Amino acid sequence: MVIITAGMIGVGKTTLTGLIAEHFGTKAFYEPVGDNPVLPLYYSDPKQYGFLLQIYFLNRRFDMIKKALADDNNVLDRSIYEDALFTSENHKDGNITDAEMSVYTQLLNNMMAELQKLPKKAPDLLVYAETDFETILYRIKKRGRDYEQFENNDALRQYYFRMWSAYRDWFDAYDASPKIKIDLQTFDLEQNKNQEVILDQIDQALKTIH
Repeated sequence: MVIITAGMIGVGKTTLTGLIAEHFGTKAFYEPVGDNPVLPLYYSDPKQYGFLLQIYFLNRRFDMIKKALADDNNVLDRSIYEDALFTSENHKDGNITDAEMSVYTQLLNNMMAELQKLPKKAPDLLVYAETDFETILYRIKKRGRDYEQFENNDALRQYYFRMWSAYRDWFDAYDASPKIKIDLQTFDLEQNKNQEVILDQIDQALKTIH
């Protein structure tokens, strides 16, 4: 069984990933953020580092999904399946050129073709986490990563809003595996009773699948 979590930054996805992994007694693969040397550079100059950041993430996510699909039970904090969403938005913003977008797309297609050669070719379930936009902003501010802060940076705030909106369309179009949407605004994971509600939703979805 392989579960992938997805959602906007600040939504609570990393906490959710750890909770699911603990629930099933399995390994969590976390998104490379804290040890990502390119991410702070990107926030300081998106046009210079946009393509480099996307290639960095794509390479790490490809490695993560291969390891997860080759093992018995794993949970992934974000995955290769949503990587193109970020690249597409960077392309729209002018942070990635047409030529760079073409190179990225060809590389991504080659990687997805390689996944089809594995005995297990796709996750069992996508768990998509969602809140309203103001909650996203509150949680980004609360966790306090300097390069993510949007106060006095309206362009960054607008970027967050575009990504929040784009994620809704991405979830609707996702078809690589069964999927569920969970409400991390109503059910804030800081409360134990809410954790039980969310885990029960995931358990029920897996029973339906299997």
